[in-house]
Amino acid sequence: MPKGQETVLEIDLNALKHNVTFIKSKLKSNTKFLAVVKAFAYGSDAIEIAKYLETLNVDYFAVAYTDEGIALRNAGVNTPILVLHPLPINFKDIVEYRLEPNIYSQRVLNNFITTSKELKQNNYPIHLKFNTGLNRLGFAENEITTIANKLQETQAIKVKSIFSHLAASEDKNEEKFTLNQIESFKNISKKIIDLLGYQPILHQCNTSGILNYPQAHFNMVRSGIGLYGFGNDKEINKKLKPIATLKTSISQIHTIKKGDSLGYNRAFIAKETTKTATLPIGHADGINRLFGNGKGFVYINNQKAPIIGNVCMDMIMVDVTNIACQESDEVIVFGPQHSAEDLAESINSISYELLTSVSQRVKRTFYR
Repeated sequence: MPKGQETVLEIDLNALKHNVTFIKSKLKSNTKFLAVVKAFAYGSDAIEIAKYLETLNVDYFAVAYTDEGIALRNAGVNTPILVLHPLPINFKDIVEYRLEPNIYSQRVLNNFITTSKELKQNNYPIHLKFNTGLNRLGFAENEITTIANKLQETQAIKVKSIFSHLAASEDKNEEKFTLNQIESFKNISKKIIDLLGYQPILHQCNTSGILNYPQAHFNMVRSGIGLYGFGNDKEINKKLKPIATLKTSISQIHTIKKGDSLGYNRAFIAKETTKTATLPIGHADGINRLFGNGKGFVYINNQKAPIIGNVCMDMIMVDVTNIACQESDEVIVFGPQHSAEDLAESINSISYELLTSVSQRVKRTFYR
């Protein structure tokens, strides 16, 4: 049995390269590729991931917030970075660090024009987002003329791309809705391009959109979860490789008698003699308190060990009654052979939430 020393998230850069290659194989050779590295690159490490992706010649990065983009710039990342949810208070930093904002409302547009003029910018790149049905961020179609007029009145900014976001591209039952979104985006793009008089980049597809709607690849696509090994489809998942393996080790083994309790609030009461293992990982490390009491599991010696009792801040306990194991033995929380998707489903969650929940106090290691 392999021995574990500490809780660690191992990142396989070979798997990342495999996923990029697979996703790019679905594109035309001239379609640009935007890699989404927000939320610490979906819980891994945005800096290391972005640096490696630069060697694979991605065209763009996307982050959620300005500070994420600044961290990449400070680490030496030079590829263009789209900030998906910029806030006006950060606009000066966006310009200083050569980040490119998503402009999604009249308020944001007016504020960024003002900041760009104050900083004496010329044709500073912006990205216009239109709402085609997700109803989260984005201009409405009836705002096109107003937007175009404002853009024609200033030389401070210039539209680098026009984009939107599919709401249910992974759901075959929502194909009609998705096709309507695609048509809406085509109409919006044509109208604003006619008014602008030049051709920005167009992009609408996320990972599931890339795989399911090739007619919507336009000039660029955006991939997030696919880079990290998940395609929102069991068949696609077989062709991708999860890049992250969350490992820990057994700190101590106990044998408790029938009627004994385990952990806080005595949430687990043994119905028979039970062997338990305590692991140095808890809700401060990303193991949600919805786990426990029979929900969720880890793998020890390739066998499932159910999480029992309440998840503690720094520890969980698992049932190892029928597993041959010793203290310091390695434990796999999730990885390529034991999917984060399966573990997340045990609490009605999704791989995105589990991956991005892995705390920054968990050590990251990288290998190729």
